[in-house]
Amino acid sequence: MEPVPCISQIATLLADPKRSAMLWALIDGTARGADELASLAGVSMSSAGAHLARLSAGGLLTLEARGRKRFFRLAKPEVGAAVEALACVSYVKAPSRLALDDGVHTLSPVTALHQARLCQDHLGGVLAADLFQRMVESRWLEHYEQRLEITTEGSSQLANWGIYTQALVNRERLAMQTCCDWSTERPHLGGALGASLMKLFLQSGWVKLNEDNRQLQVTRLGAREIARMGLQTP
Repeated sequence: MEPVPCISQIATLLADPKRSAMLWALIDGTARGADELASLAGVSMSSAGAHLARLSAGGLLTLEARGRKRFFRLAKPEVGAAVEALACVSYVKAPSRLALDDGVHTLSPVTALHQARLCQDHLGGVLAADLFQRMVESRWLEHYEQRLEITTEGSSQLANWGIYTQALVNRERLAMQTCCDWSTERPHLGGALGASLMKLFLQSGWVKLNEDNRQLQVTRLGAREIARMGLQTP
C-alpha cells in the first residue's frame, strides 16, 4: 500500500501543543483574532504568527482580514471533525458518562461528545439539533435560507421558561442565528437566544459542564425537559 504523505504532514502540525490549542479554540466554527489565539495558547504574538502561518499553509486554517486585524477559522468542517476525533481518543481509557438522576450510564467518548457538548456559549450536538428542529416544526421559529425569526407563539412559549426574547434584541450580538454542527450536519440555535437557553439548562441542573472538555452531562430531568421544548408549555 502506498503511503499517504499528507497524514504525517498534518500530524506534525497537530503535534505541537500550542497549535493544537489554537485549533481547539476554533473548533466551534467561529473566527478568532490572532491576538486572542495567542492569549489562549499562551504564546507571544510573534510566536502565534509563526504557528498560524504553518497551520494556514498546511490547509487547516483560512485567514480573514478585517481592517488591520487578522482573524482565523477552520478551513473546512472536516478539520473540526478530525481534531475532535483525536481529542476523543484521549478519553478512550476513561469512558464518558451520562449523568442520570438514579444512576450513571456509560457512553463511548465519541457518542457522548456528539450527543451534547458546549459549542462556544450554547448547546451543540444531537440534542441541540433535535431541539432546533422541533422549534421549527412547531413554528416557534421560522427558518429561511439566510434568516431566522422567532414567531409570536415561540416568544410566548419561551417566556414560560423565563426567556423573554424581546430583551435579547437590545444586545450587541445577534438575538438569533443558526450554528452549523459538523457532527450532525444539521443546524442548531446560536446567538443570544442559544446562550440564554444554555444558561437556563445549567441553572436548572439539566446539564452539567465538564472541567476538562466540552462534553456536557445531561441529567435524566434535563433530557426530559429539553425534549419537551418545542412541543408543549412547561
